[in-house]
Amino acid sequence: MSALDDATTPAAPAAGDVLLRMQGVTGGYGPVQVLHGLDLEVRVGEVAVILGANGAGKTTTLRAVSGLLDVHDGDITKGHITFNGERIDHRDPAEIVRSGITQVLEGRRTFADLTVDENLTCGAYTNRDKAAVKANYERVMDLFPRLAERRKQVAGYMSGGEQQMLAMGRALMAGPKLLVLDEPSLGLAPKLIEQIRDIIVDINSQGTSVLLIEQNAVMALSIANYGYIMETGKIVMDGDAQKLLADDDVKEFYLGLRTDESGARKSFRDVKHYKRRKRWTS
Repeated sequence: MSALDDATTPAAPAAGDVLLRMQGVTGGYGPVQVLHGLDLEVRVGEVAVILGANGAGKTTTLRAVSGLLDVHDGDITKGHITFNGERIDHRDPAEIVRSGITQVLEGRRTFADLTVDENLTCGAYTNRDKAAVKANYERVMDLFPRLAERRKQVAGYMSGGEQQMLAMGRALMAGPKLLVLDEPSLGLAPKLIEQIRDIIVDINSQGTSVLLIEQNAVMALSIANYGYIMETGKIVMDGDAQKLLADDDVKEFYLGLRTDESGARKSFRDVKHYKRRKRWTS
């Protein structure tokens, strides 16, 4: 490699470096703006989780990262997204997959008429390195022994938990640096949720960073390094996941409904701003 080539090739990020950065991202669907100046980071080697009520903008955030806003007639109108130091906010989804990001959509979305092996092959469509595809396939079989037992089974006849495993396995076939998960525990029994939780931990321990949306706040924060709380398209609180897990307001909002003395629902942002003002003036 020449000195010029070496100078223009970005160095691989080290553990703890910023891998994904969303800075001032505003966007939505036509006249409906869902994201409002969103700032968010995922660092190399970490699990980051986004929590928020329905309608907070979580799924739109993931679509922006994965290049899928256009598919839903949406767009980013301000701000930018960088991945591994390069702009990706207006790249098409296939380019983003090749750059190292894959997403598992909410609801699993497996190819129902294809077998497990055929689904996994579809996940490797951007990778022309046969050795890498083989290594990724072996990794998926190790992570999901159930899939190894059912390689020739048609996906449409598998259980919800098995389909979730297949969707995650298919995403891993591209060898991503960042795995984006939208509600992986949705609709699953508690035992299966624990299995999915452990699999996410294993995936991360093998070097894949994870950006996770999850309604099960306790499960998500228990495996995350860093957490973000979203409300109306903005981050209203963020911090170390274990500190968020111990926060009384986080626990009350995501394990129960917060109301004021009149019984009216209060926003999480109002409560946290009030508490911050108390700390600042104390």
